[in-house]
Amino acid sequence: MPFSLQETDVVSEVAKFKSVLIVPCRFCPAASMAVTSDEPYIEFPRRLLKTPSYERLIEKMKSSLEERGIKTGVFRSRLLHQFVLCMWTSRRRKELLERAREYQALVVIGCEAAVETVRDAVKSTGCEVIQGMKTEGIMSIQ
Repeated sequence: MPFSLQETDVVSEVAKFKSVLIVPCRFCPAASMAVTSDEPYIEFPRRLLKTPSYERLIEKMKSSLEERGIKTGVFRSRLLHQFVLCMWTSRRRKELLERAREYQALVVIGCEAAVETVRDAVKSTGCEVIQGMKTEGIMSIQ
């Protein structure tokens, strides 16, 4: 059962930074966005690893930050075993650490466990880690 997550406005919170890396989990937040928008989470075979409503959320956040002159990147996960952020391997966390060194803050689109996973992975960088969605509860999806 995934967590039900709701979008939060982080733009004002990160406006003080010059660079922000968006770090999305691809499980609970994507499922939440699919349920909220009444769209499919996964469409075989057309969009196997992407949820359209979630991709729109990520792009909207990225555009909002860039409109304010903030350098913005997205830490993408393309392999299935990398989709659940709180279960990332040590190698994946090291990749995040290397990428995070280029940014002042990270916005984690995920639950509290995802935020703690990222915070632990990048603690040596001094980056501020911000939760980009809030947990509302749990949900059952079909």
